[in-house]
Amino acid sequence: MSKWIDYEWIKALHIISVIAWMAGMLYLPRLMVYHCDAEIGSKQSETFKLMESRLLRLIINPAMIGVWVLGLYMAWEAPWYDELWLQLKFGLVVLMSGLHGFLSERVRDFAADRNTRSAKFYRIINEVPAVLIVLIVILVVIKPFR
Repeated sequence: MSKWIDYEWIKALHIISVIAWMAGMLYLPRLMVYHCDAEIGSKQSETFKLMESRLLRLIINPAMIGVWVLGLYMAWEAPWYDELWLQLKFGLVVLMSGLHGFLSERVRDFAADRNTRSAKFYRIINEVPAVLIVLIVILVVIKPFR
C-alpha cells in the first residue's frame, strides 16, 4: 500500500462516491417518468431537461468517475483483484456503468424532444440500480466465494 495515501480515506471517499452515484441513478429515471407526461415545449418539459442535464453532469458523472478511480485503486492496493467476489462486483459495476451510459443517451433524447419510451419503461428501469446495488453491497460485505 502506498504510504502517501491512507487507504481508509480512499475507502471513505469511495463510499461517498457510491452514495452520490446511486442517489443520482435512482433519481434520474424517476425524473424521466414525470418528463414523459410533460408536453413537448412546455415550461415543465424544459424544467425537466435542465434538471436531468444538471443531475447527470454535476452529480452522476463525477460520482461515477470517483467510484471507478477509487475502487480500482483499492482493489489494486488490497490486493483483492484475484478474488471471485471482487470479480463479480466488478461485473455488476460494469453493468451499472452501462446503465449510466444508457440513461445518458436518454437525457440527450429528452433534450432533443425525441424520447420514444413510455413512463412505464422508466419506472421499470428505475428498479435496476436498486437491484444492482443490493447485490454489490452483499458481495462487498459478505465476501462470498472466499
